[in-house]
Amino acid sequence: MFHVVLLRSGPEWDPSRPLEEQSGWPAHAAFMDRLVEDGFIVLGGPLGDEHRVVHAVEADSEQAVRARLAEDPWSGSHLEVGVVEPWTIRLDARRLEPGHASA
Repeated sequence: MFHVVLLRSGPEWDPSRPLEEQSGWPAHAAFMDRLVEDGFIVLGGPLGDEHRVVHAVEADSEQAVRARLAEDPWSGSHLEVGVVEPWTIRLDARRLEPGHASA
């Protein structure tokens, strides 16, 4: 099951510093890389305002999503989980065979 997760900047986020210069960046980046390697995060990244982040994740439940993201070294400090919504995928280009259109 897929979920869409909306996160926002936490109280320790310093808007005057780029992402890679935030405190605790190496630990957070390593954690996020593991989530991608594990197939938990399918897509993710900041929105245009750089204060909100969206992830498409694959997990069994909202509780599973929140529990896994709570392990992030930035959880509650630099990032706060807001909305976690189940997402029904009806259009998926990953399933198309080359040369065939989907119905």
